[in-house]
Amino acid sequence: MLTLLDRKLTRNCQGFSRREFLRIGGLGLGGLTLGGLLASQAQSAELGKALRGKSVVLLFLQGGPAHIEFFDPKMTAPVEIRSITGEVKTKTPGITFGGTFPKLAAMTDKFSIVRSYASRNAGHTYLSVTSGGNPLKASMSSLYSRIVGTNHPDTGLPTNALIKPEAIEGDLKLKRNFETGALPTLTDPGSLGKSFRAFDPSGGGQLKDNMEMKIAPERLADRRSLLSGLDRLRRNVDATGIMDGADKFQQQAFEVITRGAAEAFDLSKEDPKTVARYDTTGIFKSADINRWYDMSRSTNLLGHQMLLARRLCERGCGFVTVSDCGWDMHANNNSPKGMTGIYPLGHQVDHAVSAFIEDIHARGLEDKILLVVTGEMGRTPRINKNGGRDHYSELTSLLLAGGGLKMGQVIGQSDRTASHPATEPYTPKELMATIMHTLFDVGQLRLVQGIPGDVARVVTGGEPIGPLFS
Repeated sequence: MLTLLDRKLTRNCQGFSRREFLRIGGLGLGGLTLGGLLASQAQSAELGKALRGKSVVLLFLQGGPAHIEFFDPKMTAPVEIRSITGEVKTKTPGITFGGTFPKLAAMTDKFSIVRSYASRNAGHTYLSVTSGGNPLKASMSSLYSRIVGTNHPDTGLPTNALIKPEAIEGDLKLKRNFETGALPTLTDPGSLGKSFRAFDPSGGGQLKDNMEMKIAPERLADRRSLLSGLDRLRRNVDATGIMDGADKFQQQAFEVITRGAAEAFDLSKEDPKTVARYDTTGIFKSADINRWYDMSRSTNLLGHQMLLARRLCERGCGFVTVSDCGWDMHANNNSPKGMTGIYPLGHQVDHAVSAFIEDIHARGLEDKILLVVTGEMGRTPRINKNGGRDHYSELTSLLLAGGGLKMGQVIGQSDRTASHPATEPYTPKELMATIMHTLFDVGQLRLVQGIPGDVARVVTGGEPIGPLFS
């Protein structure tokens, strides 16, 4: 338990109680304090051999993005099937994308598209995708944190995080709908237990449960209060010498939390030019799209969410899920007729994802961070009577960038109507294996002691998407 106490709760003249202050070491892994975790790093050499030192950012487009309007426009198909946004030529001869993705089209050498990927899921049931259908019913991110620990031993940051728009603007009051009712299943720990649920910096998750913030206002999402409060805490501690009697690992834990964690969430530390490159707030006004029920969680903050994801990866978070809502496009008056919501949301994804890919290349992180962009399903090839597309399980958009994998490919093909894979199909099971093979040396992982057998079998089993590794 990390307890940061306001002066109004003092027990001594300096404003802090030694007994309560030292509880700062309590943030950690499965009951092990952070101080204890730092003290036991030498015992983790076996696991260290299995870790590849990489991170995953999963951009999950909630609602089901239309695979035809994304990366398989099928302009040779009948008019009731082809992309309503038209197509744009890409850097790869003979390959086109939907018309809202010109920036990504210009950099196809830096990522790969899988056109024969099918989520085999036709509902808003995210766990079947994010778990790869494993018997533990636990998301990939929860399995990752179960193996590596809930907090990074050097920075103290959670190893599994969920970045919603509220992490950028804490005062957002977004409507709840059928999509977001299932939001926790994006990072559901399943039978692993809630300790491995993702940290949500907008106000939830395992780390939130373990932190008692008594620096007004009482919310971790208010980063200004968090930063100023931690700065004040450091000054007070330095002045009172309250840490003098603590062992070196508790002192290190204090430094980890007050310096590393706070700095990670401070976007003002970024070069203003980088922030501007990511910024998607000028692409559309959120109010214009939120009047539709199915899109009532849509925001124009995706760029800043992606920038925060990159910052967390740099500081030791191994699995970051970024949530972007509003992709349910039946065109049934719960979303606009003619599926016109694809234009603002598509352009935002194009801008944010291209900025992220450019950024990790500029920073030399293209082998260290794997970006995965997908949703829980695709959309019907045939446009419905309202000009929209309905739920569809047989093909789903999938983009992968970085991670040291083989980029610049279009893997697989769909049939002439983008209805089914025409080549070897891939599913969430293969996607999960791809991610785990990126994060771990699975051969070495099988030798690590202390990992439950069922967890080890899930993480090391399965075959990845082969062309990404060949």
